[in-house]
Amino acid sequence: MAQPSVEKDTKKSGNDVDSGTSSSVEEGWTEWDEVKARRKVDFSVLPLLFLGLLVFQLDRMNIASALTGGFAEDIDVSLDTINAGNQMMFAGIVLLEIPSNLALQKLGPRKWIAGQVLAFGTVASLQIFIHNKAGFLASRLILGFCESGYIPGAIYTLSTWYSKRELAKRVAILFFGMFGANAISPLLATGILKLDGAGGLHGWQWLFLLEGLFTIVVSFILLFFLPGSPDMPRPLLSPGLIRFDSNDRDILQKRLERDDNENNGGAQGMEIPLQLVWKTATHYPRWPHFISTFCLFSTWSSLTTYTPSILKSLGWDTIAANALAAVGASLSLVFVFIFAYISDKTNLRGGTVILAQVCFLITLIVAREVHPHVGQWSRWALWTAVNALAVGYHPVHNTWLQLNCRSPGERSISIAMWVMSAISGLMVGTQYYQAKDGPFYSNGLRIQIIIVSVGIVFAILQVGIYKVHNKRVAEGKHEADEDGQEPQIYVP
Repeated sequence: MAQPSVEKDTKKSGNDVDSGTSSSVEEGWTEWDEVKARRKVDFSVLPLLFLGLLVFQLDRMNIASALTGGFAEDIDVSLDTINAGNQMMFAGIVLLEIPSNLALQKLGPRKWIAGQVLAFGTVASLQIFIHNKAGFLASRLILGFCESGYIPGAIYTLSTWYSKRELAKRVAILFFGMFGANAISPLLATGILKLDGAGGLHGWQWLFLLEGLFTIVVSFILLFFLPGSPDMPRPLLSPGLIRFDSNDRDILQKRLERDDNENNGGAQGMEIPLQLVWKTATHYPRWPHFISTFCLFSTWSSLTTYTPSILKSLGWDTIAANALAAVGASLSLVFVFIFAYISDKTNLRGGTVILAQVCFLITLIVAREVHPHVGQWSRWALWTAVNALAVGYHPVHNTWLQLNCRSPGERSISIAMWVMSAISGLMVGTQYYQAKDGPFYSNGLRIQIIIVSVGIVFAILQVGIYKVHNKRVAEGKHEADEDGQEPQIYVP
């Protein structure tokens, strides 16, 4: 039996742009026809999922700005309780991550994603009624339940529209919604918190109410305008602003089949058998992806929750602290794009992930060593650098994982497991920064340095596993699997 070529398959996964013009002509359409069809997706599906992720992040991280507006004091809770509440929220997300993803497969994105955004927007707006510890903890847990599955669902939905080659940049753009919310949330808070006392409400109540209501508005936008998938692109409640004709549908479906024989461009009513769920979950050669993600992303929860409070403790007032916190979060968008570009340009998927992780590690080390010895603005610059480089690896790591999945079902479950790993990390990371460790947080930074180092080791291990596997395939040492498929060629 002829053995597959490692070089050929690797390039197919990464460097070919949909097999070029000649294959498009053979299929019965021109390259320009394909570009026009893809642009319709770029201007409909992608921005709407981006908007959903933006409000997703706004609703779960505005607690950071609420704390600067006296939220903890008003409901009489300690920072330990705030940490516990965030842990419960992340636990709720993890518990229902895979069930939510299975529901997406069953119902399709038009119904599930819009309904989910409506649910967590409603819960977020009702946080204005929190007045004690029990109410806070319950609201965070329910918010987590409602938000579970959105990220893997959105990423999976994109994978039903785009080829593997196109996906990296689109996933990076999608994550701009999350990291963009991290940037604009403090800026929005600087204005909303000024409403303190208006209508008999605290500033933090206005923050929860207005941002929650905006999320509800977004849910109705999704109901009316989010296309489903190439085989059923019409939105649920309207013809849509951007319409796909039969030629567009044919192009979008066939080019995905050409890119991946098992991807037929459908996401409506597809069921994933439990056998595939188990097979994917127990595929241990992929576990270093999840461990590395757990380690690295655990650092982000403490940064997003406490950066405005840290800056306030360094001498700025509430408004200035929130405004200054937005700078690092805004710069993170630049680094996300830079690393996504490097990943696509070089096709060194694992190498780019490791590069981004190492840059973050160096920044943490410098911050811990220099922070106690410099002035107020230099400390702000250090925290800004840490926040700027805290997530550059994240979207490219997701793309790396997806490129090494065979079927849409396997990809969907793997994305869910990857998000569960990230959220589990966030849950643990809420405890990295303790009040007694402020304002320099030397112990918290030390923990982050150690955990990031561990994550880098596992990312390197993942590259090694893929390269060893590919070498064995090239040498003919791997036979077809139990389903009769040729041995998979991984993208290291």
